[in-house]
Amino acid sequence: MPSSITLLVTGLTTGLLAGGASCAAVQGGLLAGAVTRRAPASTLPAHVPAMAGARRPSGKPVPAAPSAEPRALAPVAAFLAGKLLSHTLLGALLGVFGDVLQPSPRARAVMLVAAGLLMVLFALDLFGVKAVARFVPRAPASFGRLFRRSARTESLATPALIGLATVLVPCGVTLSVELIAVTSGSPVAGAAVMAGFVLGTAPLFAVLGYLFRRSARALSGQLASLTGIVVLMVAVWTVASGLQAGGWVSLNRGEASSSAAAPAFIVEPGPSDSPAGEDGVQQPVPSDPPVRVDGVGRQVITLTVTDFYTPTRFMAKAGLPTTLVLRGEDSGGCARAFTIPELGVQEIVKENGDTEIYLGTRDAGELRFSCAMGMQTGSIDFEKA
Repeated sequence: MPSSITLLVTGLTTGLLAGGASCAAVQGGLLAGAVTRRAPASTLPAHVPAMAGARRPSGKPVPAAPSAEPRALAPVAAFLAGKLLSHTLLGALLGVFGDVLQPSPRARAVMLVAAGLLMVLFALDLFGVKAVARFVPRAPASFGRLFRRSARTESLATPALIGLATVLVPCGVTLSVELIAVTSGSPVAGAAVMAGFVLGTAPLFAVLGYLFRRSARALSGQLASLTGIVVLMVAVWTVASGLQAGGWVSLNRGEASSSAAAPAFIVEPGPSDSPAGEDGVQQPVPSDPPVRVDGVGRQVITLTVTDFYTPTRFMAKAGLPTTLVLRGEDSGGCARAFTIPELGVQEIVKENGDTEIYLGTRDAGELRFSCAMGMQTGSIDFEKA
């Protein structure tokens, strides 16, 4: 299970890079309705200048008008607060759902790939590709009409309620992040990824909320095209992560091959045949090389886990009983959520300490491992002795 901090950062970056533009394209009308009707009409006649220092007919000076900026941003803040609350609660519920299901590593990977493919559909729809329009999930038109009608009041509670209701009008990237919340398998992690996503969209929504009072229509065309490009890039990254998380591909293989593979087949002597020095004292054996075979014929592979995996590629012997040791050394991030998709193995690596996984006696071939999100990967190549 990925850490809550990792998923918070994942949601935040997704919101910043793609979610803000995508959600603005879908929910921009609701935001506009929440903020554009909030400028109270002037109580002065039209021919009387509403400026500080002007005089009323009675001779009393007209007080300076309050700045428009706080009035423009207050409903935006209320809108975003409502949106943050509803999406965080939804993320927690989706995490509970994932925890009850306990999906396997490959089931989680399938959901990640599905999330990425869904983003591709939304990107093509934003580009105006009519062939995909029928496959794109859309909220009923009645939702938009209902929310716009409710935006006609002046209370700050109205934009807050509209923000709460945006959970019923998700954009494509939101749906994809919701799938990630399910794969987290934790209410805290699910809430974290959804909260991070909304916080990531906040800067663009704040800017748009201000601009909607002036020239929102002029931005709509460029917004759709820019959104499509960014969403498509995030979609490719999500699909690639899902394929790696499922163990079907290893996109890091080139990097691993260019670096030195783990030293292979270090055999530890048993107690009776350990080398001794001139004084008869047994000489120490180097401790825990990446791959070693102990005195009783058991193969031990040691993977060091920090925020990354070291090394990322091992050469080991086939036909030997093998144990994989996950050695946490200030481990953190997605790397702690270790999986071997082929075997259905899911382990949370200790922050500092060893976690052992018995792999059995392996035939020749490659065994891939990754973090739960498919961002950190590696492999063990078993070769015939």
